[in-house]
Amino acid sequence: MKLIDISMSLNAKTPPWPGDQPYSYKLTWGMEETGSVNVGQFQSSNHIGTHVDAPFHYDNDGSTIGELPIERFIGETLVVNMEGKSKIEASDLEPFQFEAVDKVLFRTLSWEDRLAFPHEYTVIAEDVAPFLNERGINLIGMDTPSVDPETSKELPAHQSLNQADILILEGLELGHVAPGIYELMAFPLKMDEADGSPVRAVLRQK
Repeated sequence: MKLIDISMSLNAKTPPWPGDQPYSYKLTWGMEETGSVNVGQFQSSNHIGTHVDAPFHYDNDGSTIGELPIERFIGETLVVNMEGKSKIEASDLEPFQFEAVDKVLFRTLSWEDRLAFPHEYTVIAEDVAPFLNERGINLIGMDTPSVDPETSKELPAHQSLNQADILILEGLELGHVAPGIYELMAFPLKMDEADGSPVRAVLRQK
């Protein structure tokens, strides 16, 4: 079975959320110093590149990344094409069948230049969360930095998805993925107190 990497690379050119901590890596010790190994460290926001939001990110009483069940990050997944949409609404999802999956990834292609943060991109309407919850969906993924606009303070999509117990995966790379059903694996780091985590997101072709 073919594995398809749908993660952004993390390096000095990966754009952070405006004003947030960028990604950086440096060697703490080189082989010249240790005589045997290179040892490095990285510094980054939890929300750079391909990442999962924990409910604690937008709810002080919400679960942290370390508290979320690991099975929420693997499962049958429908990739749907939403190119040309400024906002995905429940009516856009009515033609699709969700019986065989519990996760949905939205292929919008609205983040074209991955070396720059997009100030306009496809977002999620509030009516999507109850629509998907009724169909047994427990995680959605976007190929954008967020499910809400950059300037939003109320975060209506985040809040509605949280109320429906639907987790959020953001910053995916889906330009090379055809719509269809796959198995998703996108495990966060087990950080007990964290509000989010980078992931290595992979689809397994059925």
